[in-house]
Formats: sequence, structure tokens, C-alpha cells
Amino acid sequence: MDILLWILVLTLFITSFIGLIFPVLPSVFALWGGFLIYHFFINSAELTTFFWISMVVLTAILVLADVFTNSAAVKRFGGSRLGERVAAASVIVGAFVYPPFGILALPFLAVIIIEYWQHKDLSAAFRAAVGTLIGFLSGKVAEGLIQVIMISWFFLLVWF
Repeated sequence: MDILLWILVLTLFITSFIGLIFPVLPSVFALWGGFLIYHFFINSAELTTFFWISMVVLTAILVLADVFTNSAAVKRFGGSRLGERVAAASVIVGAFVYPPFGILALPFLAVIIIEYWQHKDLSAAFRAAVGTLIGFLSGKVAEGLIQVIMISWFFLLVWF
């Protein structure tokens, strides 16, 4: 039975990384699912209170990293608030339209259209779209690094 539970924990951890490419999959929930399955079904004494508090803090940082990096990049490259919102919605739609490339291409094109529609300046619209792309990618890199930290910490506690 433990082997099946471990397979489930590892599958959830892998799913968390797939969620970086397909944002409709809940990355952070998959991580927490793996932690909780281990805690409640494999060994409830192994994960300390400090671990749980740290995971809550890292989860908050993970969520904020994604939001902050995208927002900061769009603003830095001259994008509007509407462009930022359209980019966020386009990421979700793009995951279904042309996965996994749709999460990059659709927001890029949507921001160009929205920014051009608002300002009638193609170079400014292109700059904002590049900012959206940079923000999205840097947010995903930050998320991935935080997830690696969380999973590594989990395995350090479990194995040592």
C-alpha cells in the first residue's frame, strides 16, 4: 500500500511541474496534495510544524512571484492594466487552444492587439507584448525554483 501512496505522491509532484506549462493544472495544490498524502497516510510524525509553516510561506511567495513578476514586467515595458488582464486570460485560453505553445503565443498576440487598439502605436504594443512574455516566463521560472525548493525540503526531511 505504501508503494501506491508513494507513486501518488510522486505523481502529484510531477503534476506540479506540468502545471507550469499547462496553467490550468493547479501546481501548488498538487504539491500540497503530495505533502498531505504523505502526512496522513504514510507517516504523520515526519513533517514538523516548522516544515508546514515554511510551506505556507513558500506557497505565498510562489503565488506572489507569479503575479508580481508578470505585473512588473508588463508595467516596465509600457503595458496597460487592460493588457495585463487580457494576457492573464489569454494564458488560460491558450493552454486549451494550442498547448503548450498557446500559453506563449496567444497572450503575446492578444496584448499586441489590445495595446495597439488603445494607443495606435505598433512599436509600443509590441514592446508591451514582449514585456508580457518576459513576465510570464520569469514568473514560471520563479515558480519552478520555489517548487524545487519545496520538494527538496520535503525529501530531505523524509529521507534524513
